[in-house]
Amino acid sequence: MNKNPREIIFEPLITEKGTHLKADDNAYLFAVNKNANKIEIKWALEKMFNVKAKKINTIMVKGKPKAMGQYIGMRPDWKKAIVFLPAGESIEELEV
Repeated sequence: MNKNPREIIFEPLITEKGTHLKADDNAYLFAVNKNANKIEIKWALEKMFNVKAKKINTIMVKGKPKAMGQYIGMRPDWKKAIVFLPAGESIEELEV
């Protein structure tokens, strides 16, 4: 891989669902490049946070239509990754 890990993983998502996933399943949510596959996401996680992912689920989120006055547009599509870690591992940078 000759990509920068920051080109694959953009940011962690801090949401209510993500908080429940972290507490129940030891999982984290990330906004990722919409062209990245699970193998690239796993590689980027290992480089950025030094953790081994047990399982990765990805979801394509479709952009919502938005109107501003008389103009109607769309928000961009984006990709979300749910990363499940083995028991006992965590990402210290994302702990609150």
